[in-house]
Amino acid sequence: MEKRLAWGDELAYGSRAAAVLKGCGRAVGYERFEDLRFGMDWYVSIAWVAIAVQVVFMYYAVRNYRYALAKYDRKAIAAYQPRVALLVPCKGLDPRFEENIRSLLTQDYDAYRVYFIVQERSDPAYGALQRLRDETADQAGRPAVEILVAGASAACSQKIHNLLYAIERLGDEVEMLAFADSDVCVRADWLIQLIRPLRKPKRGVTTGYRLFVPLRNNLATLGLSAINASIAQMLGNSRFNQAWGGSMAVRLADFRRLGLAETWKQTLSDDLSLSMAIKKAGMIVTFVPACLAASYEATTWRRLCEFGRRQFLITRVYAPLTWTLGLLSSVGSVVGLWGTAALGVYAAAVGAEHAGLFVAVPIVFFAGQLFRVALRQSLAARLLRDRATNLRPAVAADMLGFWFWSMLLLVFILSSAFGRTIRWRGIRYRLCGPMRIEVLGA
Repeated sequence: MEKRLAWGDELAYGSRAAAVLKGCGRAVGYERFEDLRFGMDWYVSIAWVAIAVQVVFMYYAVRNYRYALAKYDRKAIAAYQPRVALLVPCKGLDPRFEENIRSLLTQDYDAYRVYFIVQERSDPAYGALQRLRDETADQAGRPAVEILVAGASAACSQKIHNLLYAIERLGDEVEMLAFADSDVCVRADWLIQLIRPLRKPKRGVTTGYRLFVPLRNNLATLGLSAINASIAQMLGNSRFNQAWGGSMAVRLADFRRLGLAETWKQTLSDDLSLSMAIKKAGMIVTFVPACLAASYEATTWRRLCEFGRRQFLITRVYAPLTWTLGLLSSVGSVVGLWGTAALGVYAAAVGAEHAGLFVAVPIVFFAGQLFRVALRQSLAARLLRDRATNLRPAVAADMLGFWFWSMLLLVFILSSAFGRTIRWRGIRYRLCGPMRIEVLGA
């Protein structure tokens, strides 16, 4: 009898133990479910924030688009024409070099003088500039032209060395400095549009930008055009504007008052260092949409990667806040699209409570980015009407491959986070800081 009772007790205890273990299993499963649900709840909150950010991005894209269109067609005041020195540093023969130079010599502006500056007379640009100067010497309304030979730089970028060489030789009658690169082709009212905003003292520097027009329809060149257009889209009526040295102007009095000649003697970037000084003095960088210039280009993957890293490395050194914002924006675009797409697939697969929202977020990101592509390419076609046909392959590449270009842009930014050495126009430089560089030679 005692044995049966003992055996029964064991059975009872075993049943209770099994029940406890089963309950524990359910509890563990429930805890895992609750953990998953807690994570999903957090994602719902983050998803709404991500959607809000996309709406903000679209708002500013529309805002910049409307600003550009409103300002682009505005007629400049012809009566305001202070005396301008137009400085154009040259090295080698850029694509469409002659067309670019002629566009700078045929401006609808009465009081300007053009200074072309090369490093040495053996530069192919020197002979081409002499020939163009002689060919246009008798044309009515053509400005006076000087071709200067600056020699090699030892402490700053060759471009800045060329510019300073010309500035040191300017007369007292000059009121404005305008700058252009030799690889841009500008419209006839470019200079008057660039100078016009400087009649207001608060505006310290005016700037345009470039849009790359493909000379070849290979993927690297189309990618260059698409990525560059996404950068141009960020310019507008904003305090975050940065000047671009290929199309900018500043009052000579401000240039001297801010000691920019001394600053430039130790630096690599003409435009970002100028932007820093102007903003520090309480003035603003004004974007002039009419001064967007066409830049004809054909490139390779190697040159594209070198160009992308160089641009962002210079930005990291001279405008770290702009670089950081660009990094965060790029990470947000890539992770926001692909990360949320992966989560959307997972949520749909497991039947999550808010599966519809999970799927909606990547769709919103995709639609928002595609909308911004449509805006910027529409703007490019309107601002460069006479080159719209040449831009069509780049438009198609941007519309179809914007998701790929955004990833490539992120690669460029990440690559610029490492190292300090770049190659620019055949010369290697080490960027030790905003106020110090080393010229390493060819």
